[in-house]
Amino acid sequence: MNAPIATVPKPGIFSLPYTSVTAAAAVVAAGASAAALALGLPVWAMFIGWVAFYTRGVNLRDGLINLVCVSAGVLFGKAAAVAISLLSPALGTAAMPVVVLVVASVVVSLRGVPRINNLLCYFLGLISFFAVHQPPSLAVFATLAGAAALGSAAAWLAHQLQQLSSAH
Repeated sequence: MNAPIATVPKPGIFSLPYTSVTAAAAVVAAGASAAALALGLPVWAMFIGWVAFYTRGVNLRDGLINLVCVSAGVLFGKAAAVAISLLSPALGTAAMPVVVLVVASVVVSLRGVPRINNLLCYFLGLISFFAVHQPPSLAVFATLAGAAALGSAAAWLAHQLQQLSSAH
């Protein structure tokens, strides 16, 4: 016979702890979006960094590792765009799938690298590069990596505030 498992009741949707956790995230998200706009960064790219923070662990160390993986993904996107433009004259529309095959092989093989093996973050970086629809440049990388860093920092701050509010 199985012994009953003790569970901690979840706070109700209208309880103060639930509302304070929600408010912490909402206020930080609003502040981060205002900061992104003030810095000329795309708000959607800031939220990519926010999502990346939560893909593995919810602490500063893992958040920084996730940010490294997102930034590397942006660089892979930049390299892919250059390769596609170089191969397009010879391969035509086949250049895209050929480059995607190579880039995806590299990114997925990184799952075996200790610490920096967050495939979701690599793909978030790739997505952000292709979503920006701009030619590859250092400025585009700085914009996307900066926005992701802002989002990751905001997610970390929201998480810290949520921990404080749920502890009381």
